[in-house]
Formats: sequence, C-alpha cells, structure tokens
Amino acid sequence: MAIDQVHDLQYVYRKLLHSMSRPGTISSITEPMKQMDYSIPCSEALLLTAMALLDGEATFHIISNEHQELIEKISEYTSAKYAAIHEADFVIVLYEDNEQEIQHAMERCKIGSLIDPQQSSTWLVESPVLQNDGQTVLKGPGIQTEVLLQTGFPEVLWQARNQRTKEFPMGIDLIFIDQDSQIACVPRTTAVACKEVG
Repeated sequence: MAIDQVHDLQYVYRKLLHSMSRPGTISSITEPMKQMDYSIPCSEALLLTAMALLDGEATFHIISNEHQELIEKISEYTSAKYAAIHEADFVIVLYEDNEQEIQHAMERCKIGSLIDPQQSSTWLVESPVLQNDGQTVLKGPGIQTEVLLQTGFPEVLWQARNQRTKEFPMGIDLIFIDQDSQIACVPRTTAVACKEVG
C-alpha cells in the first residue's frame, strides 16, 4: 500500500472529527490522496475515509448489488465484514446509486436504541460536489447560527434522513465525500431543512 497506514489514516480521522463536531464544515483530505494508487470502482477519497473508520470489528453495506469487487477490496483493506443493511455499522452510497434504492436503505438501516444509541449506522456518501451554498440549511450543536450545504442529496432523501433522526439520541450520521477529496459531516444532532426555491 502506498499510503502510510498510521500517519495518513490518522490525518483523515482528525479531519473527520473536525467536520463531525462542526456540521457542514467542508474539510480537505487531498494531502494523503497524493499517495493513493488503488484500482477500485469508487473514489479513492471514499476508500481512504472507509480505511480510517472501518476495522475488523465493523460491518459495512454497499447499496448497489453490483459491486462484489468493491466489497472484497474494502474487506481486504479494512478487515471489516460485509453485512445486510439492517445489520451494517457503515453504509456506503456510490454516485450511481439511485434515489429509490438509497431511500429504501435509509428506511431499513440501524438507528440504535434509546439504551444503545451508538448501535446505529454511519453513512459514507459519494457526492458530486460539496459547497457552502444551496437550499439545504443546517442548524444545531456545533453551528453558530446556520450553515448552508450543497451535497447533491435530493430533498426526498433529507426527509428520509429526518424521519430516522427524529427520536434523539437515535439516528444516523452522514459523511459526504466529493470528487475533489473534500468531506462534510451531518451528524444526527443536526437539524436539516430545505429552503423553498423561488
């Protein structure tokens, strides 16, 4: 492997913690990306994020059914095991996954329980673009007033996400990774609304 398993992955993990504690903040992980030389059917930034988070005790699910090669690669690089959507600790969404599949998965994924809210899923979502503008408004802990975040996530999926986070502390955490190796996080504690266009 070309990346430094300790230094580079810790760098990415620190960026993730920073973005998770400041929802909507866009962070760059381009530095360790220079070392990546993997042949994989997903963005290298997504793989790097997965490598920073997954380990031998974690399970993951890929929305698309057509990515056996990617399942094998992620298992090989992280030691994590593939699982059904209702059992997975991490859910991976690729660019080409359609809205209906994502919504169906979101309705079935783990959100924890009142006793064990940590038994929930974290979503890693490939995004075409991440910008602090657009129609999606974030409010809540870690945000001074409000933050605008453009992710390419359609309103219907934000609504599905809001349904799964309405009984705090249960819910799901979202990590968006774009084509420019930028990340932004929307934890379950964040209130998300979509502004009316026009």
